[in-house]
Amino acid sequence: MTDFLPVLLGSDANVYGMARSFYQQYGVRSVAICKGALVATANSNLVKIAVLEPELEDDAVFEKTLIDFARAHAGTPLVLVSCADGYTVLMARHREALRPFYHFACPDLQTVLDLDIKDHFYRACAAHGLSYPKTATCNARNYRDVELPFAFPVIIKASNSPAYWNCTFPHKKKVFLASSREEYEAITAAIYGSSYQDDLILQEYIPGDDNCMRVVNAYCGLDHKVRLIALGRPLLEEQTPEGIGNYAAILSDPAYNDPALLEKLCAFLEDMQWEGFANFDIKYDARTGEYKMFEMNPRQGRSSYFVTAAGYNLSQWLVEDVLEHKPAERTVANRESLWMIAPYGVIRKYLRDPALLAQANALKKQGKCAHQLYCKEDRNLKRWLWYLRSQLNYYRKTARYYGNKGLRD
Repeated sequence: MTDFLPVLLGSDANVYGMARSFYQQYGVRSVAICKGALVATANSNLVKIAVLEPELEDDAVFEKTLIDFARAHAGTPLVLVSCADGYTVLMARHREALRPFYHFACPDLQTVLDLDIKDHFYRACAAHGLSYPKTATCNARNYRDVELPFAFPVIIKASNSPAYWNCTFPHKKKVFLASSREEYEAITAAIYGSSYQDDLILQEYIPGDDNCMRVVNAYCGLDHKVRLIALGRPLLEEQTPEGIGNYAAILSDPAYNDPALLEKLCAFLEDMQWEGFANFDIKYDARTGEYKMFEMNPRQGRSSYFVTAAGYNLSQWLVEDVLEHKPAERTVANRESLWMIAPYGVIRKYLRDPALLAQANALKKQGKCAHQLYCKEDRNLKRWLWYLRSQLNYYRKTARYYGNKGLRD
């Protein structure tokens, strides 16, 4: 089916990956509705910003903007996709108002909030037998007095991701690592000196390099059954303050699929009555042999194009469900590929595991690799020049910030 229009909420690298998926599978170009234009989707022929609305996160503005856009495109089936946590919350809150105008998969609001807020997510994990790091919380009233039930170092991150995204303070990072009580106090004071006043998650540090992480993307149908699940092994994470926790390269290989883990995640999603895309960040704890759940994002991950690159086009599962209403059995991704958003030279320099590097080298030589932001069908002079500059900049950024998760630049 090609007579439809994908409407993507956002303008980041995730949006670009989804636009590529739609173009590869159906030959259709997407449009984006967003509150700000980001460079990942600039000068693209695959996705154009149709509406730029700075107040899009306001409930009334969000609903009116999307309904006005749909009415202006009456007669064309519109497939709506959230590409950020905040937009999923808005879609869930207004899904009944949007249903007459769009085809989409999105859970109800309470389900989204139950899993997007990290301390809620950990309670759900405990109820479903999924392990997670030893965890405490603090808030704006008690953060100075909290006694941690585990030793330093400690991971510090926001429980409410959308609220944290909108705050600013010096040396802000997506995730902090405090090696002492003094660092903890400085970091928490800086955070609560900003507009962010929700809970913070305080976690034990799970030792191991970036390649001990695992990332899982899944799609659950309107019937709340898992239709697709794909596991990737990150080779390296991004190092910039805003990029910590995002992946720079991911290896897909069925050898890393853990059937017991994937079955638990499928049971978890189906029991929670999830609908649409979901993304899990997980770390393997070599001390216990367990996989520890870090978070679940109520959308496909920023790096989710790794699933399409491995031969399981994300847009196909969505369209066949919400637009074509085709039945589907569960598919577990099981093909090898290499996905990157950083240049391969950065991966080669900072990936410390010789066996993983050899596997990445082999896949690159075989042509089984894809870059998130480079698409030959989307190559034009402005985008190509930007791409080259951004790739060169990765070397500088990685060298400057490598290993820095403290309250400093």
